[in-house]
Amino acid sequence: MAEKKVKQLRLVVTADDYDEALRFYRDVLGLPEEAAFSSEGGHVTILDAGRATLEITDRRHAEYIDDVEVGSRVAGHVRVAFEVADSAAVTAELHDAGAQVVAEPTVTPWNSLNARLDGPAGLHLTVFQNLGEEEGGESGA
Repeated sequence: MAEKKVKQLRLVVTADDYDEALRFYRDVLGLPEEAAFSSEGGHVTILDAGRATLEITDRRHAEYIDDVEVGSRVAGHVRVAFEVADSAAVTAELHDAGAQVVAEPTVTPWNSLNARLDGPAGLHLTVFQNLGEEEGGESGA
């Protein structure tokens, strides 16, 4: 197998309220801090979000996923999905920390429990919990 050209996927988010975004994603969601840098040019913190993938979808599939999880098209062209152990508990924690719940956890046809939220820094979020493997299941994160 050829050597991978890409070593890491890093999603860079510019937050109007840096401190609030850092509190939410690091302290509430629990993403460990990998590195932090400050200078007269500002602040940056790199959080470890576990394994990263880039999911490419066409508009029709994105509309289908929104319909299943929310009931209507709500996500923009980027949606950030986090796999968690307990999507109901994490949804409640994120809501208590200031995220707006767009859709409560819903069992999907691909056997996961997915919730939608609007979080700090303008990110539309999915928190999902795999309920078990299903033959021929598709990605719906």
